[in-house]
Amino acid sequence: MTDTAAKLFELYEAAPVLVALYDEFDRLRYANRSFRDTFFLDPDEMPLWSELMRRNFHLRRGTVIRQDDFEAWLISTQSRRGKIGFRALETDLWDGRWLWMTETVQGDGWMLCIASDITNLRAEERLVRQDRDTALKAAYTDDLTGIANRRYVTARIEDILRQPDPETGLYGCVAVLDLDNFKYINDRYGHQAGDIILRDLATRIIGRVRRSDCFGRFGGEEFVLVMPSTSVEEAALIVERMLAIVRLSRPLQAWNDFSYSFSAGIAAGRPGDTPTDLFGRADKALYAAKMAGRNRIHIESELQDHAAAS
Repeated sequence: MTDTAAKLFELYEAAPVLVALYDEFDRLRYANRSFRDTFFLDPDEMPLWSELMRRNFHLRRGTVIRQDDFEAWLISTQSRRGKIGFRALETDLWDGRWLWMTETVQGDGWMLCIASDITNLRAEERLVRQDRDTALKAAYTDDLTGIANRRYVTARIEDILRQPDPETGLYGCVAVLDLDNFKYINDRYGHQAGDIILRDLATRIIGRVRRSDCFGRFGGEEFVLVMPSTSVEEAALIVERMLAIVRLSRPLQAWNDFSYSFSAGIAAGRPGDTPTDLFGRADKALYAAKMAGRNRIHIESELQDHAAAS
C-alpha cells in the first residue's frame, strides 16, 4: 500500500461519514468503521448486500424497511439498484438517525456508497422528501411483480444507446422474453396461477442479473432484459442460463409436475438506434423463436444470416 493509499484508508476509518464499496455482484469489498458500526458488520465480513439487508431486517436494526414482506421488497429494490451511474436517496435507521446516501456506479458494476448523517434537518422536510422518493419508486415499479416497469426499462435502453462503451465499442443488447403458452396456462389453471408464474419468473431472474443489467416487465407476459456493453454472443449465454433456471421451476403447489418456459429474442444496439428500433429488432427475433417451437432463444444475427442464405 502506498503512503497516499494508507493515508486515505486512515482518513476513511476515522471519518464520521459512512463509506462502502461493492463489487459487480453486490458483495461488500470495503466498509469504513462508521459503516460497519451502523450496519453491524464485523471487520472482516464481506456479505452480499442482500444478505446484509436481510439479516438486519429480521433483527430490526440498520435501515428501516417499511414492508412486511422483505423478499418482495428485495426483488423490487434489486431491479433498480445500481442501474444508473449516480443516485442519491434518504434513508432512516432504527436508531433514529437519518442518512443522505449517494451511490456512484462504474461501467463494470462496482459501486461506491457514501452516506452522511442528516438527522438535524427539519423532520417535516425529511418526510416530504421521503414521500417524494416513495412516489418516484412507485412510478418505476410494476405492480404485480415488484420489478422495474416499462418506463424504467425504456430509460435504461435510452442510456445504453447514448454512446458505445469506450473500451469495447459495444452499445449493448436487449432481450425480449415472453412466457410460452401463457393464454393456455391462464385458461387451464386460472389467472391467479398465471400471476404466480409471472412473479416466479421475476424472482428467479432478478437475483441473477448483473449489476449493470436491468430486468423489467413491459406488460402482460412480456419482460425485457437490458445488457449494456454486451455482445450478442455473451447476451445469448446469459439468457440461456436464465432459461435453464426457469425450466426447473415448479411454482404451482397444487400441480407439482407443472413447469413453464419462455422464448426470447436478442438484438444489439447500433449507431443511430432509438429504443423503438432496438426493441423492434429484438421483438422480431422473439417472434422467430416462437415460430421455431418456443422454449428457445433467437438472436438478430441469425435472422440476417437466414435472409442472406435465402
